[in-house]
Amino acid sequence: MYQPMCIILAVLLSLISVCAQAETSKVIATGGATTIEGSAGGGIVPWAVINGYASSDQWSFTAMNTAVYVDDFTLHSIGASLSIDNRFELSIAKQTFDLDTLGGKLGQDIVGVKYKLVGEVLYTAMPQISLGLQYKRVDDFALPQAVGARNDWGVDIYLAVSKVYFDAIVGRNLVTNLTLRATKANQIGLLGFGTATNNNYQLQAEASIAVLLTDNIALGYEYKQKPDQLGFAEENDWQDIFMAWFVNKHLSVVGAYVDLGSIAGFEQQQGWYLSVEGTL
Repeated sequence: MYQPMCIILAVLLSLISVCAQAETSKVIATGGATTIEGSAGGGIVPWAVINGYASSDQWSFTAMNTAVYVDDFTLHSIGASLSIDNRFELSIAKQTFDLDTLGGKLGQDIVGVKYKLVGEVLYTAMPQISLGLQYKRVDDFALPQAVGARNDWGVDIYLAVSKVYFDAIVGRNLVTNLTLRATKANQIGLLGFGTATNNNYQLQAEASIAVLLTDNIALGYEYKQKPDQLGFAEENDWQDIFMAWFVNKHLSVVGAYVDLGSIAGFEQQQGWYLSVEGTL
């Protein structure tokens, strides 16, 4: 799955440099970026927005390549999404989590779907509200099972609310998002789902806020609450400070400082995030 998606991304970025899709009515940056799980949002939090710039009766295709480098681990994520009618979003992502200090790696495949229920991120009093599902399956269950995970697959369910407030801070627009996620995932699914003693869904809150410094540059902060279920090591919440540059409607780059807390007993996992995204 990883190699074909690399090819898709390379082809897409090549096409972007030589051609352009017909312009849509959506404003630049309103499709958000693409998260490490493949859905539209920030870097670690899915938003209510639909990826790309498809308006009514249009489609949009997006591909991304993301890397997260912290002290003892490296996460690579590559993915693609198809947006239809500015209402449906279908996404796939492949994550590889390298255990740089321990040796070895983990990985998982993610298939997502998102549906806009009501509202708009711009121009209406009602914020945009979307419902999303993410099916996740780990590549190799041996290590997750050894540390206490119950299943090698799981389904996350989330409800996201996004809104842009015009001229909110010193004349600049403010983007806000709140997501509530029901999940059984350990370390977002890389260490399996549930435990031998607890297979119940945990309700977690995730939030993002960003200021548009210009029409195409955003500075923001994200916080992702995560369940702490496995007894062998503490699992902390994640957070990041990001800057997103929407070069145009076909290319965007996101960089961030990330704090992933404790992972598998390794404390203070901090580092950098870089993502490149192309859209047709």
